[in-house]
Amino acid sequence: MLEDKANSWCSTVIPFLILITAATAVSTSSLDRDKEVLLNLKSFLEKQNRVNRGRYSEWNQRSSNPCDWHGIFCSPDGARVNGIDLSESKISGEIFKNFSALTALQHLDLSRNTLSSVIPDDLNRCHNLLYLNLSHNILGGELKLTGLTSLGKLDLSTNRFLGEVKLSFPAICNRLVVANLSRNNFVGRIDKYFDGCWNLQYLDLSSNKFTGNVWTGFARLVEFSVSENYVTGPVPSSTFSKNCTLRGLDLSENKFHGEFPGEISNCKNLVILNLWGNNFTGPIPSELGSISTLEGLLLGDNRFSRMIPESLLNLKKLAFLDLSKNNFGGQVQEIFGRFRQLKSLVLQGNSYTNGLHSSGIHKLKNISRLDLSYNKFSGPLPAKISQMLNLKFLILAYNQFTGAIPPEYGELSQLQALDLSFNRLTGSIPPALGNLKSLLWLMLANNSLTGEIPRELGYCSSLLWLNLANNQLSGRFPPELTNMGRNATPTFESNQQSDQMIVGPSECLVAKRLLTTDYSPFGFVYTILTRKICRSIWDRLLKGCGFFQVCVRGSPVRENLVSGYLQLSGNQLSGEVPSDIGKMQHLSVLHLGYNEFNGALPTEIGQLPLLVLNISRNKFSGQIPMEIENMKCLQNLDLSHNNFSGTFPTNFNNLNELSKFNISFNPLIAGRIPGIGQLATFEKESYLGNPRLHSPLFKLEDPTLPPSNLRDENGPKSEKRVFPAKQTEDRFWWKALLMEYGCGMVFGMVILYVSFRKVQPKWFFTKVEAMHQWKIDQSLKRNCSRGGGRIIC
Repeated sequence: MLEDKANSWCSTVIPFLILITAATAVSTSSLDRDKEVLLNLKSFLEKQNRVNRGRYSEWNQRSSNPCDWHGIFCSPDGARVNGIDLSESKISGEIFKNFSALTALQHLDLSRNTLSSVIPDDLNRCHNLLYLNLSHNILGGELKLTGLTSLGKLDLSTNRFLGEVKLSFPAICNRLVVANLSRNNFVGRIDKYFDGCWNLQYLDLSSNKFTGNVWTGFARLVEFSVSENYVTGPVPSSTFSKNCTLRGLDLSENKFHGEFPGEISNCKNLVILNLWGNNFTGPIPSELGSISTLEGLLLGDNRFSRMIPESLLNLKKLAFLDLSKNNFGGQVQEIFGRFRQLKSLVLQGNSYTNGLHSSGIHKLKNISRLDLSYNKFSGPLPAKISQMLNLKFLILAYNQFTGAIPPEYGELSQLQALDLSFNRLTGSIPPALGNLKSLLWLMLANNSLTGEIPRELGYCSSLLWLNLANNQLSGRFPPELTNMGRNATPTFESNQQSDQMIVGPSECLVAKRLLTTDYSPFGFVYTILTRKICRSIWDRLLKGCGFFQVCVRGSPVRENLVSGYLQLSGNQLSGEVPSDIGKMQHLSVLHLGYNEFNGALPTEIGQLPLLVLNISRNKFSGQIPMEIENMKCLQNLDLSHNNFSGTFPTNFNNLNELSKFNISFNPLIAGRIPGIGQLATFEKESYLGNPRLHSPLFKLEDPTLPPSNLRDENGPKSEKRVFPAKQTEDRFWWKALLMEYGCGMVFGMVILYVSFRKVQPKWFFTKVEAMHQWKIDQSLKRNCSRGGGRIIC
């Protein structure tokens, strides 16, 4: 009996154990195959990236189980590899061509690398893939992903894909919820290829080259953006049906025209509406006032009517209002003073005149950002702005304000940016501005300010960006100024805890002005500046995160740091630069050109991690500090038009990143310019006006013949010129020939003069008048360029 039960048990359990053993063997075998594929992937990546490698190099070193490797994810039972995250892993070259061998792969993230070439056909065979992120690479070619029918999220943003989207859509729309194709080179129409994407909720097509009419089905999404394209036509009113589910709609910077339909009010959950940069006309839809959820309304750079609907005052959550560049003229509309709920008001680029008092804008207590730049406001700056105690950004640049800067602005304790540049301001800089402990930017350039730079600006512990260029400031460089920006951490920490501001196209203009396009390290940003990049830059800067790499002191090593600038060019500043300049470790740009600074340039300047140093057109003297060699990342060095003396600093040949160099018109500098190395890459213009310099590559002025007005540190000096007899004789014949030629020219001119006085040909006087006008224009341009600033004449 027991034997029968034992046999019965065996007959039941043993097959079950066999099945478990077989399943385990299959599972182990599958994981082993996955491991083999991953090791091939590791070898592939290491072969393409021999120097800078990510943590994939650690695979199989500490554990043989791929589920323990960095960036690898396995199924809950640990049987299969189902996810790979190699984002920001310093990967370059082509994409691995055998991901399809990982048959359980559902998640693949290769974003933020420098992958190039095209997407291989192999990736199309990853049929179980639910998530694919290839964003922020340099991938190109046409997009053909028809095999990825299980995808729920696709992010291809910031690449170089081209062609039309019809090669992938609607083929991959079965389960697609999120699709981000922004910042590529896609072309063609978009008005029908997403009709079958019934699960789609988020679609971003911004920053491409799409044309034709807009896809009218976008109102069933949650968020839709087609900004920065070439989409045209009117927006049909039928687009916004009763079941509109939109929370975010961005049609900005396209070619839309006509009146914007009031049926937008059917989108009861709309939070952001961005129509900036189109050709919309007619009235601003009063129906917008019924969308109680609306927080951001961007209507700038259109041709809307000047009348602001009273209904907009009903929008109790409206925090951001942008009506810039709509050709509004006259006085500011009184209604703006009643938007008490606003936190950001942008009216820049209109033609508003007179002052601000009648608008009541100064009564908006909640405003944190006020941009009234590029208008025609005149009269004194309103002191009552100091009552807007929540102000963080006050942008009044490019107007016609006159008079002094109100010292009351020093009471704006939360102010982070004050831009009063390009006005007609006079008087001195108020010392009260030194009370602004949160101030990051102070822009007072291109006014007529006088007096000395107040030492109190050194008390602005967060001040990283200071531009006082092209004024009439005098006096010395106050030593206290070297303390500016010594500790911006409290301001950055405050911004980290606050809500992120809405950033529109107008803020990109502010970013360009505050980050100055003239010099590195900011110049590169503006060749690729889209609104998304603006938002990223602003967010990182305001929170204290660097968005580009800055050199560490005395080393070519770089770190992502926030880096500032100091621009004092185009003034009448004098005296010596204080030796405390070496404390300004947060600077990457220092521009002291077009002043009257004198004395020796302090050697401590070599302690700064600068990318740009410009001290041209001053009266600096003595030896050029050899310590400048320590600025290993220096890209632009201008020492021209000074009184430097001594030996030419050949050690500057070690500045391997130097791309602009000018030491011209320092006639007391002597020595030999290296024939090889970095200094040999610059043209003759970098060395003109230095008769004591020699070059093996080109001929400069005769080094034995210094100019008669040459000065050195001991005062005027003259030298007797001695020529050999043969040279003197040759010069005599040359003189005789030149005298004969000169007499002939004079005689010819007399004959011409008499002839023209009698005949007066019209064509001649027309040409003379044109040449005269050309000279005047050239003179104006030269005057406008004085000081290296951006002057509009």
